[in-house]
Amino acid sequence: MAEKPWGGVFDQATDRRVEQFTESVSFDQRLFAQDIAGSIAHVQMLAKVGLVPSDEAQQIEHALGEIRDEIEQGRFAFRAELEDIHMHVERALVERLGDVGRKLHTARSRNDQVATDLRLWVRWATDEIDARLVALQRAFVGRCDRDADVILPGYTHMRRAQPVLAPHYWLAYCEKLDRDRGRLADCRRRTNVLPLGAAALAGSSLPIDRQDVASRLGFEGVAANSLDASSDRDFVLEFAFALTMIAEHLSGWGEEWILWSTAEFDFLTLPESFCTGSSIMPQKINPDVLELIRGKTARAVGNLQALLVLQKGLPLAYNRDLQEATLPLMNSFDTVAASLDLAAPLVAGAELNRAAIAERLDRGHLDATTLMEHLIRRGVPQRTAHGLVGRLVRKAMDQGVRLADLPLEDFRQAYPELDAGVYEALGPAKAVAAMISYGSTGPEQVKQQVRRWKESLQLT
Repeated sequence: MAEKPWGGVFDQATDRRVEQFTESVSFDQRLFAQDIAGSIAHVQMLAKVGLVPSDEAQQIEHALGEIRDEIEQGRFAFRAELEDIHMHVERALVERLGDVGRKLHTARSRNDQVATDLRLWVRWATDEIDARLVALQRAFVGRCDRDADVILPGYTHMRRAQPVLAPHYWLAYCEKLDRDRGRLADCRRRTNVLPLGAAALAGSSLPIDRQDVASRLGFEGVAANSLDASSDRDFVLEFAFALTMIAEHLSGWGEEWILWSTAEFDFLTLPESFCTGSSIMPQKINPDVLELIRGKTARAVGNLQALLVLQKGLPLAYNRDLQEATLPLMNSFDTVAASLDLAAPLVAGAELNRAAIAERLDRGHLDATTLMEHLIRRGVPQRTAHGLVGRLVRKAMDQGVRLADLPLEDFRQAYPELDAGVYEALGPAKAVAAMISYGSTGPEQVKQQVRRWKESLQLT
């Protein structure tokens, strides 16, 4: 039982099948940098409070640095019987330093150690995702000037509704991504609390300084309850949820662009370097990247569901079930990070098919709502104006023409006080130009929003 740091009380060796079943180093080895950073801060604190001599603490810190370098360079051997990254690092330390290395685990448990490692990793991971979200926002804002004059049909219920400026559409996704960034920032704040020092569950009788460790590791606070600190994985669920929302937003965007790039819509040409072909149909240029971004959202949703179920009903304090939280969390991070890495250049590289969009822009009577509001400005009650315009749209539909093609007589039959000025409210371009409310697709409003986003993203 000498192989196991916890083996003193055992008379029987661990069954090999149990070692294979319980190991986590196959995935938690990714926490090595966080584990070693936490250990260095811990031993520095132990030296400060006099629990470890300063020279021995320096030996431990130096050896931990060597172990970190070996792992980074791929020269470190991982073994299932050592269970997890924590025991691997500790065993390597003891092999180098003997009893000096055995002092590192003073006043801590793997329970608070893994909680610290995960918090450090999630803190790093939130920053990684946030940087990718900023890159995608910049890609959307970067299109605004070159597409400033393009008018798109806006949809509700997948039916043509009202015209919008292309930059207004791009900025809609910037708003979604900004909410994602806000969720990450909130999650990071609650993540950035140090659990180390909670030990197994009850704290320590030794004179440790948890605030010192928190300061060394950049934590903004220290967990106030040792029972909660060793078992809390709220931050894992919160980060998984934030990742899932990002994936959902990417999936909706991917669905729209898949539709837009079809021959039926013909709004958009995707960069061929982000498409693939068919093994049997020579003409195919398929939007596989967008389809996989949409499809991989299922992973994030499934991982969130798994984490919610995993933690349902767990009693205080630490339970080994929590080991199962690491893999789905990391999978969601990997999935969303990879999707974002492809999304930004794809957004920047796609081209709007201006001629095709303009040729069909008059379809769907997109100016009907603007005509209704023209009547409202003339004193017609909204519900009355809605009915009048509805009848005019029906007349135009029956004749297969635009509202602007109807003779003035038809408008006067609907509302006698109308004059030729009604035509100033008709047509997609005029409908867009008429918008003046804050946050609308009106040209001045959109220009203001583009300026705001450029300043926010430091693109000016």
